[in-house]
Amino acid sequence: MSLPASDLAFLAERGIAHQVVTEANVTSVIFPGYLLPSGYDRDTADLLIRLMPGYPDVPPDMWWFDPAVRLANGGAVQATESVEQHHGRQWQRWSRHFTPGQWISGVDGLESFLALLRAELRRCAGALAG
Repeated sequence: MSLPASDLAFLAERGIAHQVVTEANVTSVIFPGYLLPSGYDRDTADLLIRLMPGYPDVPPDMWWFDPAVRLANGGAVQATESVEQHHGRQWQRWSRHFTPGQWISGVDGLESFLALLRAELRRCAGALAG
């Protein structure tokens, strides 16, 4: 599966470095050196988003980082304990899910998912870094 034109346009317009790869009928987008907000133990990590068949009607679910990301104080972020193997690498899974109606088919895409992801990263760093 290739990315929808709206996703490709968003990534190109913003100049966002990415790689699209497929494994076991799942399309993945890897964002190398994804910039993390303050409050974490590193400035960047590679970000993986897996897109299931049916995307964008089927929303993305969760995201992954390599290397694993912890809070700046060394603490773990809730629901990031699992490590999974994808594309020959070990990825820390951030278990996050949409609530019903939060993803709108035909409207939402990578841009809105990355905005949600970014807001969650900020929330976790702010809520747990103390």
